[in-house]
Order: sequence, then C-alpha cells, then structure tokens
Amino acid sequence: MPPAVALLAVLLAMVVLAPSFFSPGNLRDLALNNAAVLLVSLGMTLVILVGEIDISVGSQFAVCSVAAGLLAKAGVPMILVAPIVLAVGACMGGLNGFLVGILGLPSIIVTLAMLVTWRDALRWATEGAWVQDLPPSFQWFGLAPAVAQALIVIVAIALLVASGWALRNLRTGRSIYAVGSDKEAARLAGIDPRRVTLGVFTLTGALVGVAAVLNAVRFSAVPSNAGTGLELQAVAAVVVGGTAITGGRGTVAGTLLGVLLLGTIGTAMTYAGINPFWTKAIQGLIILAALVADVVIARMTVHGNPTGRARVAAS
Repeated sequence: MPPAVALLAVLLAMVVLAPSFFSPGNLRDLALNNAAVLLVSLGMTLVILVGEIDISVGSQFAVCSVAAGLLAKAGVPMILVAPIVLAVGACMGGLNGFLVGILGLPSIIVTLAMLVTWRDALRWATEGAWVQDLPPSFQWFGLAPAVAQALIVIVAIALLVASGWALRNLRTGRSIYAVGSDKEAARLAGIDPRRVTLGVFTLTGALVGVAAVLNAVRFSAVPSNAGTGLELQAVAAVVVGGTAITGGRGTVAGTLLGVLLLGTIGTAMTYAGINPFWTKAIQGLIILAALVADVVIARMTVHGNPTGRARVAAS
C-alpha cells in the first residue's frame, strides 16, 4: 500500500535525522492536530465513495465551531453543546444531500455555493470577531487537559473503527459502495441512490460537527475563520488513502493512512531542518502520485474484468 510505505519512509527518516520527533509531546500534538481532520476525512470518504464530493466542509466546520462557542457562552452545559452542534452540522450536510441526492444537482456546484454561503454568512454575523470570554467549562470540557486530550483521541478512533465496521458489515455500507460503483445497477438491485446520497451528506455534516467541537475545546477562544482549507486537507487525505475519486472503491483504513501521512510531513520537515515552504509542494506530489495510481488501477480493473463494477453494484 503506497501511503503506508511513504509513511514508513518518513518515520524511518525521522529516526535517523531527528529522533526528538518521537517525543511524547510532539506525538500528542500530532494526534490532537489531526483528530478533527480525521473525522472530517471519514465523512469525505463516504461522500466520495458514492461518487460525489463536498467542498463545503471547511465552512460547515467554522459555523459549528462558532456555534459551540456561542452556546457555551450563553450558559448551555457542555454536555448539551456537543449534540446540538452535531445536529447543526447534520442539518447543513442534509441540505447538501437534499440538493444533490433528491434534486439531482451536481455536488461540486452545490457544495462550492454552500462553501461561499456559509463562510460569508458567518463573516457577516460575527464581523470577523472571535468568540471570546468563554466559561471555564468550555476549554478541555472543563476537565484536566490530559484527560480531555485522551478523550478527543479516543472519540476519533472510536468513530474510525465504527465507520470501518459499518462499511464492511452493514447493508448501508454495502449500499454506499454499490451506489458509487453504478447508480443504475444499485437502483435495479433495490437500493435508492437518492436516499443513500442524502444520508451520506447528512452523516458527513454530523461528523464535521463532532470534529468542530473536539477542536474548539482545545482553545480559550473560537476563531470565526476556523476550518479554512480543511476541505482540501480532507479530499487530499481520502485520495492519498486510495479511495477512488470516481466512487465505489476505498476504505477508512486508507483514509487514516492518508491523514497520518499528510499530517506528519510538515512537522517531520520542520524537525529535519527542511524549509517548510516545501511542505505543500511535497504534499501536492504525493496527491498527484495517488491520482495517477488510482487511474492505473481503475484501467487495469476495467481491462481485467469489464463487468466487475456492475457485479459489485448488484451485490
């Protein structure tokens, strides 16, 4: 698996060049910095598996982050803030799902429009100001930092495992693969592609809401521009992890590797004394290599088994 090999190469390079990379503090920071990215990437994996894309997740993340801060500032207990923000994210994702799945509009156009709409609406509502003067119960959920940090990582891992299990073992998971492989074949097999697409976008919005809460509580204030560029990080992690951009093929395990690889490179380069301006260029080359590999695999699959996609969709 190329992402695993690339990640292993980076880690081995750090063993030789900068052993301090593996200090407990740095590994903790890497886990916390990438927990939210992982959750958003899980949702993006589901969206891409059905053959769609959602580039509005960064704006949704910002709205959910600010909503979490405002709710806490208004005196809402943190035990209620999380489910409320999750519902806010699910509603935003559900709106995308309705427009794409039910009305049949192109997902790239819909989510591009929503990216701008949510971001500009939030900028207008907050006037660019951060949410400050938050109650003590907000940062780290009012818990000891070490406990809250462990909780954030555990929640991210639990959702990762649950997503992988559901895709492998539940009929819903098989339906997602079927719709992404061939919508018409899935429909003939008794699967409603519209409902599957609506559900996937809604679930993605909910995961964005969870990610926003887990990220926001790490700080004492909530920026109104949170999540800028997050959509690109998520799409890149999913593609690098081996999920076919055309849908129907991919795993959450691959997405995890993509998140780890792309999330590790920048820090590794800093520890190795390499100019950080090269980070984006190297990440871009990795993404390009993943896309090329995806095209090669797809062509080999088609030539080797031209009826494979239809059988997958009908299974």
